[in-house]
Amino acid sequence: MASVTDQDIDPATMRKQYRSEIVLEETLAEHPMDQFALWFQQAADSHLFEPNAMVVSTATPDGRPSSRTVLMKQFDGRGFVFFTNYASRKGRELAENPYAALLFPWHPISRQVIVTGTAARIGRDETAAYFRSRPHGSQLGAWASEQSSVIGSRAELDRRYAELDARYPEGEQVPVPPEWGGLRVVPEAVEFWQGHENRLHDRLRYVLDEGEWRVERLCP
Repeated sequence: MASVTDQDIDPATMRKQYRSEIVLEETLAEHPMDQFALWFQQAADSHLFEPNAMVVSTATPDGRPSSRTVLMKQFDGRGFVFFTNYASRKGRELAENPYAALLFPWHPISRQVIVTGTAARIGRDETAAYFRSRPHGSQLGAWASEQSSVIGSRAELDRRYAELDARYPEGEQVPVPPEWGGLRVVPEAVEFWQGHENRLHDRLRYVLDEGEWRVERLCP
């Protein structure tokens, strides 16, 4: 087997020039969620693969971070919602330390959106409404997987799923798992990043200041 040093690809030589229109402060919406809605629609119109995919970063109370990619399923003026098992690593960490960061990596259109804020569980009615909208197999999967816990084999996971499929066949209502539900990240800062030539990127950050949003430009 080749060692790491035997690889032909050198990441230090990988470069791409971004060519995009400059983003000016006066063109931005007053509220970051309105600006996000605009960029999100443009990302979807660009036919990006899963534009609602975002990297969620959490940390333990003593500051040990972890990250993973999840799908954002709702957003509005209150923030960004995703669903998970509350007993998963991210669920446990957010229960102990509610501060979180989100990253939407829209690389094909040279854009990123970075959100920092706090997370809290949404209501059970909201969770149930979304759970009912999921495909039948995804509903069963939420029961079959004790997310982030150690499992002996893939076969054991498949066995759990098969047992649930037999218990709740297609067309039969699957109950909402008690430890599964939504988390809403309420933003305190939202950065809109647009790539440009010579690494002179636009970085425009909305910051919540005494209940009002202000925009500041960051050096790239």
